[in-house]
Amino acid sequence: MRRLEEGQEIVDLLEPYERVDRSSGRGPCWVMANMVAGLDGSASIGGRVGALSSPTDAALLKLLRSLSDVVVVGAETVRREGYGPVRLPEDRRRARVAAGRPAVPRLAVVSRSLDLDWGSRAFVEAEEDAATMVVTGTTAAPARLAEARAVAEVLVAGDVGVDLRLALKDLAARGAAVVLCEGGPSVLGQLVADDLLDELCLTLSPMMGGDPLPVAVAPEPALLARFALRHSAVDDSTLFLRYERIGAP
Repeated sequence: MRRLEEGQEIVDLLEPYERVDRSSGRGPCWVMANMVAGLDGSASIGGRVGALSSPTDAALLKLLRSLSDVVVVGAETVRREGYGPVRLPEDRRRARVAAGRPAVPRLAVVSRSLDLDWGSRAFVEAEEDAATMVVTGTTAAPARLAEARAVAEVLVAGDVGVDLRLALKDLAARGAAVVLCEGGPSVLGQLVADDLLDELCLTLSPMMGGDPLPVAVAPEPALLARFALRHSAVDDSTLFLRYERIGAP
């Protein structure tokens, strides 16, 4: 055991994350997740994550998106959090364009039922070259599938529910090298169960008493996945932890 001592101030929040080598993931592309939890492991308060997040955490969330090609999020999280399309600070947009990448990553909503509001910001406010995608399975109702295809690019992956490995393979074929998952717990749990999660950025908020909803909900039987701590930082009692998956795929 070693004591973690406070070091120098981090001026650029993204810098410790930006220098990570994400060229080779456990699956068809590198998968990172960004989640926030209270001290009791709760991932939401009153059904939403906002009360757990600090200003620094909110700023880091936007910056981490700039490292990805696609931001994946579950339908329930989209509904509860009122998701819109991905937005980035202007300097990060310019940096991506200078590197030959789209100005912003695309949003991909995972939904088996396709019970989504197709007039919501996530779909109607997406930039022209970053249209929102929907990831679903073959059991989706034909009528809802037609509605989805009218406003979004649809990826069909899986016969029963959504097969995230197939979905990631499809995203990789479309040029996605880094995929960022922002939840919810079921999507994250499935990524872990399929041994597809390479990196977890976890913000630990100094609060207790949230909803009985953990950061990840794994299907049974669940894979026991081991991670190594690669980076830690603190801001006003909020801990920022970055882990990488270790062990053979």
